[in-house]
Amino acid sequence: MEAARKLRIDGERLWASLMALARIGATPKGGVRRVTLTPADREGRELFARWCREAGLELRVDAIGNMFARRNGAERDAPPVVMGSHLDSQPNGGRFDGAYGVMAGLEVLRALNDAGVRTRAPLEVASWTNEEGSRFVPTLMGSGVFTGVYALPEILKNKDTEGITVGEALKSIGYAGEARPHQVGAYFEAHIEQGPVLEDTRTTIGVVQGALGQRWYDVAITGQDAHAGPTPMDLRKDALLAAAELTLEVNRIGNSFPDYARGTVGHMQVKPNSRNVVPGEVRMTVDLRNARDATLLAMKKALTDAIDAIARKRRVSISTDEVVYFPPCEFAPELVGRVRAAAADLGLSHRDIVSGAAHDAVYLSRVAPTAMVFVPCEGGISHNEIENARPEDLAAGCDVLLRAVLATAEAL
Repeated sequence: MEAARKLRIDGERLWASLMALARIGATPKGGVRRVTLTPADREGRELFARWCREAGLELRVDAIGNMFARRNGAERDAPPVVMGSHLDSQPNGGRFDGAYGVMAGLEVLRALNDAGVRTRAPLEVASWTNEEGSRFVPTLMGSGVFTGVYALPEILKNKDTEGITVGEALKSIGYAGEARPHQVGAYFEAHIEQGPVLEDTRTTIGVVQGALGQRWYDVAITGQDAHAGPTPMDLRKDALLAAAELTLEVNRIGNSFPDYARGTVGHMQVKPNSRNVVPGEVRMTVDLRNARDATLLAMKKALTDAIDAIARKRRVSISTDEVVYFPPCEFAPELVGRVRAAAADLGLSHRDIVSGAAHDAVYLSRVAPTAMVFVPCEGGISHNEIENARPEDLAAGCDVLLRAVLATAEAL
């Protein structure tokens, strides 16, 4: 396989594929709207399927609509090395989020076809259904069903805001398949970083160590509505003032803990929301993230302590409901090492990094050794129509993917 290790992908072909895909569901500002299980999603799937057939790949679709394009290896029954991501987008999303991982996997297989290289283990490209979760909950739906996190019968009943179920939507676009979950030998996912670290440090390849754990809370603060004129400052039960102090505490928690801590208040509703009434009720969200579960738990305690202190000080009641918990995810050291070695062999600048967002790789890591390859995105902007990435960075990430996958296919 020494000659295979000198292979390079075709960067121009990769870029052309991404741009052709981006024309499906294109938006005026240069983004895409390929919401899951809509006609645009079907059109994107059909284009991917056509390219897979042209590359001589065996295409299968499972009951949640996940697509698997397989290139057989010398040992046909060996568990495959899978590359993948998703083709669905946010309602006003970008051209590269998800799509890059699928197209990079396809380009790896095209490059191997061009060179006539046959791997020992089979290789597959996966396109996971409803990673974004913008139409149907939960997010990471397809990979979650595939890995057993979610039960298929229950997921198929989930409805969008118009009352259409997942099962109905799958049938409407013709992607309610019959393939059953299969064993995966290893999983790789290439992705734009969706953050500013690589661009800020002028680094081409992010060697992803894992993904941050997440705890999300819905918070309700109840004080007392009161007239802004007659009510003295020291006698108020101001729910918004308590919310402001809690927001500052969340920011302090995010700044004061180690292990890539994050703390965010992203949503707030104020009642009665009148300029001359002291607010009596606030509903808000808190998002805590960390790379270590023990530290994330300590952040949770710090949040609880802050809430208790603010409630006493401002004479309000504060209730919390933990609505999401994702434990931190650590990727397989051996596969992470192959990504790092590939970047070094190619002479590409690289650094260790963690993913602040969840990806399908988080669920795949529960059933197979997993790693991710990050490349920079302009301004760290994603989930946005102006999301952008440089062709040379995308090609570099795909070359790293190629080398890491080849090494893994021979080692399994």
